[in-house]
Amino acid sequence: MGVRSLRRRRFIALLGGAAAWPLAGHAEQPEGVRRIGWLLPWMENDPVAQSSVRAFVEALRRFGWNDGRNIRIDYRFAANDPRLFKTYAAELVGLSPNAIIASTPPTVMAVRQQTVTIPIVFVLVLDPVGLGLVQSLARPGGNITGFGALDPPIMGKWLQLLKQVAPGVTRVAIVFNPDTSPYAPLFNHEIEAAATIFGVTTTLALVSNDAAIEEAVTAQAREPGGGLICVPDSFTITHRVAITASAVRRGLPVIGLPDLVRAGGLMSYFYDPVDVHAQAASYIDRILSGASPADLPIQYPTKYSLIINLKTAKALGLTVPPAMLDVADEVIE
Repeated sequence: MGVRSLRRRRFIALLGGAAAWPLAGHAEQPEGVRRIGWLLPWMENDPVAQSSVRAFVEALRRFGWNDGRNIRIDYRFAANDPRLFKTYAAELVGLSPNAIIASTPPTVMAVRQQTVTIPIVFVLVLDPVGLGLVQSLARPGGNITGFGALDPPIMGKWLQLLKQVAPGVTRVAIVFNPDTSPYAPLFNHEIEAAATIFGVTTTLALVSNDAAIEEAVTAQAREPGGGLICVPDSFTITHRVAITASAVRRGLPVIGLPDLVRAGGLMSYFYDPVDVHAQAASYIDRILSGASPADLPIQYPTKYSLIINLKTAKALGLTVPPAMLDVADEVIE
């Protein structure tokens, strides 16, 4: 299906009802109906996108906003294509919505380039001050606010956890796409600092497609003691199946985001990105009720969950310490 036909196709509601959310259209809205634009970096059929949409819409309903009645949501799914971020951002701004949601840094940066007046609520952005999106975390000061991402030192914790389950790992490849991961240098620094403590060497595996993933994983598997850390970004989420399939096929343990583990990776220690999208509904509600993004402080996740794929561990010949299983929030068997 072509790009144009994909983005024009209606996105069918996932809530078991009959509601449908148009992806485009310039028809006038009934009086009193508010309009929200949402730019997502994933493909429309990606489970992360579907779960995030479902959680957000359900949360909006709790605030009294019902799509098709008093609110309309226009979606764009960029499929991690940098060319589409700008195109879709312009389309959403052209619809003159009351607010726009932007998930992950590439989407919010694209929307920001299109408007300085329409309120923007971002999700999963690590350092909005460093990116120049807001003046401060407490008082953003412009048309942008939202919900931040993880603290970079957690990357050191990832390596520690990987070593606990796979003590034979002595070499780690850090997998990321430099085009979609502006925070990779921060993440890499934390991993490399932890690597010196645990006696692990690191290499950077820059990937931008499935072929590059296969090449990077194959290179890491040529010698014993290999492992993978997938830096959080929209690319590693979108390509998680390719990453995990290649890693398991070559006997490499991999740690990354929760959905990477559910796709076959070994483990994750992270917050729930779907829950963060649900939290974004609270700011949309406040903005639609008259609040200014300038006065809504940036919020960060406070709860992290340990997820272990026991099936993958067994396939790799690894024994997960019982103490880790006891404290794990989710064990996949």
